[in-house]
Amino acid sequence: MLSTRPDFDIERQLLASGARRVVGVDEVGRGPLAGPVTAAAVWLDPAALPKGLQDSKRMSRQARVAAFQEIMACADVGIGHASPAEIDALNILQSSLLAMQRAIAALRLPPDHLLIDGNRLPRELPCKAQALVKGDSRALSIAAASIIAKVTRDKIMTDLARRYPGYGWERNAGYPTRCHKNAIADFGLTPEHRRSFKPIRNMLSGEIT
Repeated sequence: MLSTRPDFDIERQLLASGARRVVGVDEVGRGPLAGPVTAAAVWLDPAALPKGLQDSKRMSRQARVAAFQEIMACADVGIGHASPAEIDALNILQSSLLAMQRAIAALRLPPDHLLIDGNRLPRELPCKAQALVKGDSRALSIAAASIIAKVTRDKIMTDLARRYPGYGWERNAGYPTRCHKNAIADFGLTPEHRRSFKPIRNMLSGEIT
């Protein structure tokens, strides 16, 4: 099956219907055992759309970084996070929605229509919004948000890897690779680990994962 490339069609339809600032929103980092969940909100100028944007998961690291720089140079971008402590207190879904709310609030100018990746909308949004399943492969604004969120979170995990060496976060971004889980067994947990996640709960209780 051919992969679809996101385009600006949904945004153009909304603009033709009277919207002025259509913003795409996406998050990354639901699955890792450590680090924050990070969201981005991106308004793209219809007259200056970046070229070659894709769902961040389908891009190489080098391509993502190049796209990140291009988006940051020409778009209105907001970034938000939810910490491991918030993830443990709220659960990962609610923390992801919280990070999205924070990203939207960080935009320079308020949106009047939001396109949000997934099937759930955060509460208390400032304007109309619609959820788009697999939105990062459908809407260019969401694809841009996925790139911003991914590159931003990868940088955070690389920085944290210097503070907590041995877990391989510069390579695995906190995901539950064998290397990461072995490092937890060898070195223990850090303040950046999500203690509510099942693999870590099992380790804390002495069960084998």
